[in-house]
Amino acid sequence: MSNQKTAIQFIQTCTLESPKKAFELYVHPHFRHHNQYFAGDSKTLMEAMIEADKTHPNKAFSIKQVFETDDRVALFSHVVKEEMEIAVIHIMRFEDGKIVEMWDVGQIIDPNSPNQNGIF
Repeated sequence: MSNQKTAIQFIQTCTLESPKKAFELYVHPHFRHHNQYFAGDSKTLMEAMIEADKTHPNKAFSIKQVFETDDRVALFSHVVKEEMEIAVIHIMRFEDGKIVEMWDVGQIIDPNSPNQNGIF
């Protein structure tokens, strides 16, 4: 499977099925991440995603753009929750066909934004 397909499958499995399953299938044993709100290991991030799914489940999720270069894939996605919509960028670095490093940045979408082009 290509890195791009793996990245897409990982995010879709995390958001629409089970973070635990996604981490088991697509994450490298030496995974680390750069989300400032959690410790940088895979277990902590996976548990936070499981908890977030329980307390604030996604109503909808869609990938808007995908970029790939060398060992990195970036996904630009739209997440819809009950109380807000979020634009999220995930950047993933791959080793041996698995995600070994990940960065994620989210922005709450302002429904009253003055930008006529929209966030997507």
